Amino acid sequence: MGTKSWWSRTDNRLLETALGLAALLAGVFGVLLPVLGVVSLTDPVDTREVEVETTTRVPGTVTDAVAGHGMTLTGTHQADLVFAHPDLGQRLLLALPEFIGSLLLLLVLALLFQMARTLRDGDVFVPKNARRLSVIGLTVLVQAVLSPVLPALTTEALVSGTTMADQIPFSATFTGEYVLLAFLILALGEVFRRGTKLRADTEGLV
Repeated sequence: MGTKSWWSRTDNRLLETALGLAALLAGVFGVLLPVLGVVSLTDPVDTREVEVETTTRVPGTVTDAVAGHGMTLTGTHQADLVFAHPDLGQRLLLALPEFIGSLLLLLVLALLFQMARTLRDGDVFVPKNARRLSVIGLTVLVQAVLSPVLPALTTEALVSGTTMADQIPFSATFTGEYVLLAFLILALGEVFRRGTKLRADTEGLV
């Protein structure tokens, strides 16, 4: 009496469609629109959430002493740094963290899509998927580091040489969740690699 897999071709198509749609949305909203904003074809990003030194802040406008562009810092501990008319360099720095994060997300989605396609043959335990999982794990690890560092570095560049520099300290807060997830994915990739190698060795004995 044969056994029937619970995973059907319809399930596989739905998974591929969901991953493709997620990649499309990430590409449009995380890559295309920020790029269009940087080149002023759409409304650019003009605000960056920052941490300020003091716990009280009176809303006001401070003039950028270097570039001459107005900047507004409003809020208490978590404040909004708003650029009235950001130039090309400022628009690029404001959009860069989201842009890089979206590119890394697209890479993960593309690899997951390729893994989902192997389900068409009814077997995901193939050497290529082990390598894909390793790349996904490394990508998540890179994102875990860049996610807090990139906004901090670009904010530092945005306020460098201005009166805002003393009010906005360099601040990067790391969390362990994505690092743990990255190592779990890397461990899963190693399990895939050893499993496929063991199966290949076993088949060679038959």
